[in-house]
Amino acid sequence: MQRGYKIGTCSWNFDGWVGLVYSQPQRRAVDYLPEYAKRFSTAEIDSWFYRIPDRRSVGEYAAAVPPGFSFTCKVPQEITLTHHRRKRRSDPLEANPDFLSVERFMRFLDAIEPLLPQMDAIMFEFEYLNRSKMPGLPAFMEQLGRFLDAIPAGLPYAVEPRNANYLTEEWFAFLLGHRAAHVFSQKLHMPDVWDVYRTHRGTVDRMGRAVIRLLGGDRAAIEARTGKSWDTVVEPRPAEKERIAGMVATMIRSLFAIISVNNHFEGSAPATVRDLQRLIESTSD
Repeated sequence: MQRGYKIGTCSWNFDGWVGLVYSQPQRRAVDYLPEYAKRFSTAEIDSWFYRIPDRRSVGEYAAAVPPGFSFTCKVPQEITLTHHRRKRRSDPLEANPDFLSVERFMRFLDAIEPLLPQMDAIMFEFEYLNRSKMPGLPAFMEQLGRFLDAIPAGLPYAVEPRNANYLTEEWFAFLLGHRAAHVFSQKLHMPDVWDVYRTHRGTVDRMGRAVIRLLGGDRAAIEARTGKSWDTVVEPRPAEKERIAGMVATMIRSLFAIISVNNHFEGSAPATVRDLQRLIESTSD
């Protein structure tokens, strides 16, 4: 079983990282990847959440990074949204006919095929599901289970539920049974990832891998403070980083962990990654 960890950022296409990560601005996200890959070992592809990519651009990603570099990605939201997004809160809910569509997912899988050998996690990110969208955890697991049983086996699937009350032992046993990993989200309105891991460690450690996404708190507030330049830590979280580093150091005795850091976590993902790497290594010694 593979053990250890990789750490990188949630997306990488930020002109504000020039001077911090990059030597000069680039026109396209793929053009940043060669320099990015000199500093980090993995990257989360966020843009596919909004659309199925074309195979040509996927192939460019694969060609832009060295051997050993890997990616995680989110599947398109058209597959994970139970209902279409509303323009106004007063608008009625409209069911999404492509929710957990095997056909749509197979189209996505075909598009990203050139990158599959370098993919550490194919993530299904679900929004908070209130009872008007999903009756509860049993119904969610029933629908998701049928979907996971119908798609190709053997790929690194990982699931991110954003309902704190879904994080039960039944949920983690469900993932283990379907050979999928859990995505730990350190974000507003979710329990701290180290507490979730401590509670369910016995099951998580048997999954073989885990994804940890550090997403932060109030997005609008930190965007206002940084001006979206993302080159400086403006909301330091030293205690959280120490707890997360300790969690990772324990995890990697049993499994492979992939850590993705968002700029919204502290204000500058590269700075957070630097601190976490130092803390993980010192904790693991």
